[in-house]
Amino acid sequence: MNWLPWNEALGLIDLPAGYSVQALRSDHLAGVTAALPEWYPDITFGVNSVFLREDFYRERVCLDGALDKDVIMLTLWHGDELVGVWSGEREVDSLVLWGRIVAVAPPHAGQGLTRRITEGMEECGRRMGVAFIYAMVTLRHRVTQQVLESAGYRLLGMFPGFDRELVAPGVVKRVYQAVYAKLLAPEDKVLRPNPQNMTPTTSALYALLFPD
Repeated sequence: MNWLPWNEALGLIDLPAGYSVQALRSDHLAGVTAALPEWYPDITFGVNSVFLREDFYRERVCLDGALDKDVIMLTLWHGDELVGVWSGEREVDSLVLWGRIVAVAPPHAGQGLTRRITEGMEECGRRMGVAFIYAMVTLRHRVTQQVLESAGYRLLGMFPGFDRELVAPGVVKRVYQAVYAKLLAPEDKVLRPNPQNMTPTTSALYALLFPD
């Protein structure tokens, strides 16, 4: 499962006038790592804290037009000002795309940038052959929850204490996260579970999550 060429992938993101999107470059790193804690203070601890480390980008993220690694990052711009980022990770063997992080500068938060980039990267995933997209979302605010729900993503449950966040100055706690997903594979490529193979608890949850 290969990433789309950058010109094709970026062309799928429909942004408001005055905004643009670029693939991450080495000369963006200082700006991104400085801005992320301002836009997304919770990032200083937990699974996404890697996005504050330059070595993570050098080792794991596609840079400077390359498409040779499993993590990509897009940078959002308003004129010459960096105003947001989106990052995703492919899981090649399972044909899965994990939406890892989206962050937008507060003054630009009302422009629908999160929704627009989510829609664009979903279409990118379809063209790549992605079968399943998922994201783990904070429960400390509603924005990303609302974006994913309006885009047709299904809430599959919550991970109790999955991640660590700075919840107050000097206070780090384990936090709940919601898990959202969308199946892109056609129905004839999916095996539905046999109720006989499920416990009553599992069967009840399955019926709740997948009433269709």
